[in-house]
Amino acid sequence: MRTQKGFSLIELLIVVAIILIIAAISIPNLLRARISANEASAVGSLRAINSAMISYNSSYPEVGFAANLSALGGNCAGSTVPTSTAGCLIDSTLAAGTKSGYSFVAAASGSAPTGTYYAYANPLTSNSTGVRSFCSIQDAVVRVTGTTSVSTCLGTETPLQ
Repeated sequence: MRTQKGFSLIELLIVVAIILIIAAISIPNLLRARISANEASAVGSLRAINSAMISYNSSYPEVGFAANLSALGGNCAGSTVPTSTAGCLIDSTLAAGTKSGYSFVAAASGSAPTGTYYAYANPLTSNSTGVRSFCSIQDAVVRVTGTTSVSTCLGTETPLQ
């Protein structure tokens, strides 16, 4: 009788169980890291919107702050000259209003020249793409907000450090 080489069923089940335990430990950490990365991207995007709004206001003082995100973006390929309706100040992905699991809204308020604006970043899917919402106003301070309202950012929310 010759001996057979290979792994027994018990040995294979033990290896599979160890792999499942490692996966169960690492997957929640991976999801938390993804949420943190999305939130960091949202804060960076709000800072870009703030810089773009200030540049837009300086470039077009008769208009004031941009009316919406699309006025900050636009089709800026090649030798396109920026205008007040397509400022070429942010990338087209952000100007479309969705980036890295967050939706973005920015709008100026008042009549021309507008002197105030607000910008919001809200997670597309709570607890999956992000758990916090962010807002900013014309003081360019990014704040954590507990609301997903796009009508106001009062400046009373907690500023980021």
